Amino acid sequence: MHDIAYYNGQIGRIDEVTAPITDRGLYFGDGVYDAAMVRNKKIFALDDHLDRFYSSLALLRIAPPMEREALAAVLNDLVSRLDSDAPHMLYWQSTRAAAHRMHAFPKDAKATLMAFSEPCGLDRQDRPYKLITVEDTRFLHCNIKTLNLIPNCMAMQQAVEAGCDEVVFHRGDRVTEGAHSGLAMLKDGAFCTPPADNLILPSITRRHFLTLCEQLDVPTRIAPFTVAELMDADEIMILSTGSHCISVSHVDGKPVGGRDAALLDRLQSAYQAWFDRETSR
Repeated sequence: MHDIAYYNGQIGRIDEVTAPITDRGLYFGDGVYDAAMVRNKKIFALDDHLDRFYSSLALLRIAPPMEREALAAVLNDLVSRLDSDAPHMLYWQSTRAAAHRMHAFPKDAKATLMAFSEPCGLDRQDRPYKLITVEDTRFLHCNIKTLNLIPNCMAMQQAVEAGCDEVVFHRGDRVTEGAHSGLAMLKDGAFCTPPADNLILPSITRRHFLTLCEQLDVPTRIAPFTVAELMDADEIMILSTGSHCISVSHVDGKPVGGRDAALLDRLQSAYQAWFDRETSR
């Protein structure tokens, strides 16, 4: 199949598989999700994504729809049905239940499972992003990968209308993350990233880059930083599943970065090599 979808055992094309109107994800956003890149029908870093997925389920007190090994088997079976080895995005989510609307958790709730995969190439690393800053007014549980992404969508639309590619969320002066990406910076030869507390999603790509830095003897600093410090960074980095690592050329229309291209390229190349190894035939 060119694309494929799954809902509670139904399998078909994305436009064919349906969910019931009573799915709590539709009217409460009562669920969690994750996504991974696929190449050569291999899911990159699946174990890391499942770790985060099951952690998010636990934080929302949603009983998993199935055991971890069974879910991995479902996801691997889906991508095995694709008719192309080209890059695809694999997305999956669980909601608390399909049940009649009530705010409290329904008794004997059985979690739903939805997944789909469709073609999606990695973003080009040779085109730096332009960003805008946006005050972070989201709730205080950003470490849970929930379906409640309206503030992210509104901020991303603001970026698009400004001719930009992503957002720098900040709470006061403190930088948190992007609308759909993690943020990091290079400063004085060190890879700097905010702490993985309740204000940011525990980005898997961020964690991978910390591992890479350890392997490459690149110093790291995990600590909050301000918008002013970000603007003064040697390089600003957008980190995500779908882009790996993209440099930044402008924030709020002002030129930024461009002062440590060698280290940036070294990290980007090392991560791309890691991805290629893990998804080779």
